[in-house]
Amino acid sequence: MRIFMLGWEFPPYISGGLGTACHGLTRALSDLGQDIVFVLPKPIESPQASHVKMLSPSQIRDFETSKSDAGTLAGLENVTFHSIASSMQPYTTPEYYQQKIKEIIQQKNEEGGFSDSERALALQQWENLAHESVGAGQYSGDMYTEVHRYAAAAARLALQEEFDVIHAHDWMTFPAGIAVAAVTGKPLVVHVHSTEFDRSGEHVNQMIYDIERRGMHAARKVVAVSYLTRNIIISRYGVLGDKVEVVYNGVEQNNDNRTAFNKIGIRSDEKIVLFLGRITMQKGPEYFLMAARKVLEEVENVKFVMAGTGDMMHRIIEMAAQMGIGHKVLFTGFLRGNDVQQVYQMADLYVMPSVSEPFGIAPLEALNYDVPVLISKQSGVAEVLTHVLKVDFWDVTEMANKIIAVLKYPPLQLTLREHGNFEVRRLRWSGAAQKCVKVYNELFQHV
Repeated sequence: MRIFMLGWEFPPYISGGLGTACHGLTRALSDLGQDIVFVLPKPIESPQASHVKMLSPSQIRDFETSKSDAGTLAGLENVTFHSIASSMQPYTTPEYYQQKIKEIIQQKNEEGGFSDSERALALQQWENLAHESVGAGQYSGDMYTEVHRYAAAAARLALQEEFDVIHAHDWMTFPAGIAVAAVTGKPLVVHVHSTEFDRSGEHVNQMIYDIERRGMHAARKVVAVSYLTRNIIISRYGVLGDKVEVVYNGVEQNNDNRTAFNKIGIRSDEKIVLFLGRITMQKGPEYFLMAARKVLEEVENVKFVMAGTGDMMHRIIEMAAQMGIGHKVLFTGFLRGNDVQQVYQMADLYVMPSVSEPFGIAPLEALNYDVPVLISKQSGVAEVLTHVLKVDFWDVTEMANKIIAVLKYPPLQLTLREHGNFEVRRLRWSGAAQKCVKVYNELFQHV
């Protein structure tokens, strides 16, 4: 089977778990013998993309794309990468790219690619999204326009590829998925790694919510990363339950190439409690700090490391200072590659106090490095992990008590290490890939 996959990021250029998930899933699908065409919104320079060899760019009308041959350096033999290399045209708007897609659909029809009913459905699907989006305003500067530029370029690119199914990851690619489905007639699967309710609580960005909802309803199947996310999709987006399949994320096997790490600012006798993730409302960094203050009242020889960046970064730094624990909290900024491996290797406990976490790949990574884990009950990964500590994100007293227990009682820490590492061995991307293939096959069985 050949899969036309739409993703917003891919290692080494990632901002969070989405890029990690795309890498793990495509690699596992490739290992199963599936062919994947992966479309990115920006170019990847070949010297920096260690596992993919990028070829020279080629023009596709208004949009420039870069295409790789089969990746060989990281075992991605069946993956072809396209990156849409051109920047946005000056003075363009989302409506400009929406019109481009309408023209592509009309051109396809003129070439005999659609029946009258198929053409009407294709135009209706795209125009519904376009009408909902027009007037939504700008999002993060040109982000809103960029999403629609990517959609138009992906639709044009899809006409030059042969494939069986479309797989779109998260809201930024849903307009592209709808557009590609409209110009090709191929079935669309959307993969929900996070919803706007996870990111923003009840104060959702209406434009993003509208795109998410339209993508879920336009898709033939919706893949959710947990039952927690599935319930949100059904209750908040009005999607029928039999349309939503749960496919848990995985983690790649740790080769454990240990390297020396200089614990700058940390004494050799100090314990390390790690927070690794975006410093945003969704991840609960303030609850981590409130628990840290309670821990420091009982345990002196401990440092709290916060690895990541986000819109709450300055607020959390100020909060640590106001609490009087600033000297006990280290902020590393965003980490990638070997730095992530090293920070796990130095940790005595990993804590994920997320307010609403669709899944949570970081706890799996921590267990992969033999790090005990404490997670919030409001996370999808809590559905699949048994040998970890769990707590409600808001219960900072209980969170502190469990951190203290791990730091003070080595037998507890040892038990969590051994059983947790054994448990995570069954949560591999190969299992997620097999379930995705099953979803694809079900589409064609229905046909």
